[in-house]
Amino acid sequence: MAFDIFGKLAEERIKKAAERGDFEDLPGRGQPLVLEDDSNVPEELRLAYKVLKNAGYTPPELEAQKELMQVEDLLANAPDEKTRYQALKRLNYLTMKLSHLRPNSGIFSDNDYSDRVVDRLSHPRKASDSDKK
Repeated sequence: MAFDIFGKLAEERIKKAAERGDFEDLPGRGQPLVLEDDSNVPEELRLAYKVLKNAGYTPPELEAQKELMQVEDLLANAPDEKTRYQALKRLNYLTMKLSHLRPNSGIFSDNDYSDRVVDRLSHPRKASDSDKK
């Protein structure tokens, strides 16, 4: 019940501020919002990670996950077998590191993750008509 009163009060104040034009000169006005993709972060850790990120600290598993994506891209575009082999070794290491940093996560519990990545990257999907444009 108290929430309804505070909600109505807040709505009223927001409405009055908008009528006065208090929101007209805000930075970023008219620009699209930059939303962060935190879908890979467990829900119970998102707020803590956001606070850490705002403080200039990135958790180790997020850094490793970012590097993992870069290595997957390198593996997909490797110019030769030596580069592919090095990227695959790095991919295996990062997969293991992430599974130890977040042992309760189901993302990296599958032992054939790197095999699936290599298979997917070895058999690129054919470009559809919409990709060619």
